[in-house]
Amino acid sequence: MSASDLTPEQLEELKKRHIRSYVLRRGHISHAQQHALEEIFPRYELVYKTEPLDAAALFGREAPLVLEIGCGMGETTAAIAAAHPEINFLGCEVFGAGVGALSKRIEEMGLANIRICRHDAIEVVRDMIPENSLAGVHIFFPDPWRKARHHKRRLIRPDFTALLASRIAPGGYLHCATDWENYAEQMLEVLQAEPQLENLHGSGFSPVMANPLCERPCTKFQARGERLGHGVWDLVYTRVAPGQ
Repeated sequence: MSASDLTPEQLEELKKRHIRSYVLRRGHISHAQQHALEEIFPRYELVYKTEPLDAAALFGREAPLVLEIGCGMGETTAAIAAAHPEINFLGCEVFGAGVGALSKRIEEMGLANIRICRHDAIEVVRDMIPENSLAGVHIFFPDPWRKARHHKRRLIRPDFTALLASRIAPGGYLHCATDWENYAEQMLEVLQAEPQLENLHGSGFSPVMANPLCERPCTKFQARGERLGHGVWDLVYTRVAPGQ
C-alpha cells in the first residue's frame, strides 16, 4: 500500500485520529532531566504546528535531514549526530525524561545539528514533514506492545508505513531495529509489502547495523541484552523512485 492507494476517506480518518503507539504515564524524571527539560530543551525545540517544516530555517543551514522516531534517552541520537555533523537530525520523543536527557546531551556535547519535537510522531510526519524531504528515518527499539491484543498500537503498520515512505526522498532510507522477535517478523511483513520501499538485503533482515548514511551504534542497553542472549533485528530499506 502506498499513500496514493489510500482512499480520501482513509486519509481523512488518518488525519482525524489514530491509535497512539505510546501511553503517557507518570514516570520518574531526575532533577537533572527536569532542569534540562525546562532550561535547555526550549533552545532546541521544534514546536508542533499543522504547517510544513522549513528545515533550513530551523537549523540555519541546508543539509540532509534525518528523522528519528522515539529517541529514548538520546544516547543513540547524540552519538550519531556527533559522528555526522554534516547531517541535520530531528528527534520525536513524547516522554519528558527522554527529552530532558537528550537536551542535556546536546548541551554537554556541543551539538548544533539536533532539534527535538515533543509531540506524537505520526502527527508530525503527517502534518509537518513535506513529501520527498527526508534523507533517512530511524526507528530504533519502538515499544513492541508484547500482548496480542495490543499489537494494534505498534508503530510499524501499513497505513503509517505508506505515509512515512512518502516523506522519504528517492534514494533515502528507513532503518528499523527491535529486540522483540515477533515484532521483527511483523515489521518485515509490513515493510516488504510497501511498494515505495526496497529491502537493501533482499527479503530478510540486515546482517549488520549499517545503513547507507548513518551506522546505528550499539547502546549499553543492547550490549547488556546480547550478553543475556537476547536477539536484535535490523531492517534497512531505501525509498524507490516513483514509477520504478
